[in-house]
Amino acid sequence: MNKKTIKYIKIILPISIGLLLVFYSFSKISIDQIFFYLKKSNPYWILLGIFFGTLSHISRSYRWNYLLNPLGYKITFLNSFFAVFSAYLINLTVPRAGDVARATIISKYENIPFDKTLGTVIAERIADLICAFSIICLAVFLKKDFITNLILEKFNSMSVFSLVFGLIIIISFLAGLNYIFPSLKTKLKSFLKGIFEGVLAITKMKHRWAFIFHTIFIWIMYVLMFYVTSLSMQEFNNISFAPILIGFILGMFSIGATNGGIGTYPEAVVIAFSLFSIAEDPSRAFGWIMWSSQTIMIIIFGGISLLLLPIYNNHRNKSITN
Repeated sequence: MNKKTIKYIKIILPISIGLLLVFYSFSKISIDQIFFYLKKSNPYWILLGIFFGTLSHISRSYRWNYLLNPLGYKITFLNSFFAVFSAYLINLTVPRAGDVARATIISKYENIPFDKTLGTVIAERIADLICAFSIICLAVFLKKDFITNLILEKFNSMSVFSLVFGLIIIISFLAGLNYIFPSLKTKLKSFLKGIFEGVLAITKMKHRWAFIFHTIFIWIMYVLMFYVTSLSMQEFNNISFAPILIGFILGMFSIGATNGGIGTYPEAVVIAFSLFSIAEDPSRAFGWIMWSSQTIMIIIFGGISLLLLPIYNNHRNKSITN
């Protein structure tokens, strides 16, 4: 199978899965039923959820400079903002391409080597992973039996064997580069060195505590975004925080499965809420309301960002020249 075929599969497969799940979801609940729940919902809570989501993305845009500064670079807030929202929009079309696109945009408009920008994006993801893990630990505490059984099912001995075997293959491949493709190894080593420097920026930054504050703030906004949107529906006004947290976690994982979580997100919410015997119809309707409100926000800001990026930078370059 050639690289072009694999590339198309990576694009088409998530879209196909997403569309199949959309059809499945609408076989369980009609659009009229979703609008019925939407009309009953309180729009102020939905708008507040959108506001919290926007704040998280603004904070992410501001946080990026804390990683680039130790490398000797400083980017404008607007370029960072446009790059972040453009990345989220691109994720809706090509799964997991947003981070590379974000690094590419900043590399182009701020004249920073791509490997450095990509390294800082990876460093951001490491910080985000720590926060996500902390939220999962909290969920384990609140719903210990369910999470524990899930972990035991997924991380069995065969999974460990597969992981070790995969690492051996990777190490053997890298070791063989020195003899088979010496020039490729040199280029790869230089590229990985740039990424490593970007990741190390998190330990060298001057404003380390500000970076940590923004990281925690981003994830608090994510959880609040989910929580306040749930308050828009009367059916969820009296539920405990545990289903909200587990719904948020499963929804978070579902976003990476298809383009921006299309199809997977509402069904992930249904699965999470069903663990607490919450009815499927309002759960599925909430999943669609939650996903749609945030997706519309990303489409609007992402579209504006892609439009303004060249305009803003052309104007900026002219100002610098003059």
